[in-house]
Amino acid sequence: MTVIFSKKCEYGLQAVLYLATYDKGAIVSADDIAKKLSIPKEFVSKILQSLTESGIINSKKGKSGGFSLAQDPKKIKLLDIVAALDGLTMFNNCVLGFPNCNPTNPCPLHDKWGVLRTQTYNMLNEDTIDTFKERTLRKVAAI
Repeated sequence: MTVIFSKKCEYGLQAVLYLATYDKGAIVSADDIAKKLSIPKEFVSKILQSLTESGIINSKKGKSGGFSLAQDPKKIKLLDIVAALDGLTMFNNCVLGFPNCNPTNPCPLHDKWGVLRTQTYNMLNEDTIDTFKERTLRKVAAI
């Protein structure tokens, strides 16, 4: 169940983490990504297009085409992927959707959500995707 991210963002995070398990410059087809991660191919293709437009991954057309990371995995943070697919409004907007929610006029969850929001932002901004290579390999093997 998604709590914070859209399904598109979840799948995008998975796809980029999966691409990071390959050697630099390796090209992986959308079909392979979809099969390995159990994601519908059409959905993966749209997500990969968005990530290509944002500069996180590269695409190569043609029979031997596919996708690869556009940057060193040591430079891509999880937050970069979230920003490209879901945006960062979740870190600024009221969790309950109330207008004008702020410290002087807080919603019922303002204080507790503020702590979680800050922790989530910091976690996504701390580590780069290369940090998760071994855990991603184990997870993909278990799918």
